[in-house]
Amino acid sequence: MLKLIPLSLKEANAFVAAHHRHHKPVTGHKFSIGCECDGRLVGAAIVGRPVSRYLDNGLTLEVTRLCTTGEKNACSMLYAAAARAAKAIGYRKIVTYTLDTEDGASIRAAGWTCAGPAGGKRWTGQRRPAADLCPAQMKLRYEKLL
Repeated sequence: MLKLIPLSLKEANAFVAAHHRHHKPVTGHKFSIGCECDGRLVGAAIVGRPVSRYLDNGLTLEVTRLCTTGEKNACSMLYAAAARAAKAIGYRKIVTYTLDTEDGASIRAAGWTCAGPAGGKRWTGQRRPAADLCPAQMKLRYEKLL
């Protein structure tokens, strides 16, 4: 049976480093949530400020990383828990992004809606990283009003 647990950023980042398909650990967060099954960690969600400065209004959070070992319902359980926690501490909206090739079923099952394509394939401008931090493909933004 799946059970939610609190995680430190260090624990969540270690899980991301071991299991995420295309992203590395993050620098900071507001909170992290774990999902365990029979005492073993099977999923982690890291929630922080929105990466987009246009969404960073003090009332919006972003699930910056979410990954699981493939345990059934773990993703949707973590997305739903992240939204409930954000609402409980006063946030009004929560967002996340997927690659356009991912179907988003777990996010929709948690009550989020697709807001459509977001951003470009790569970071641009003077502050862009030297190497791509994620696959160079379009993303979809999902959001949930709290």
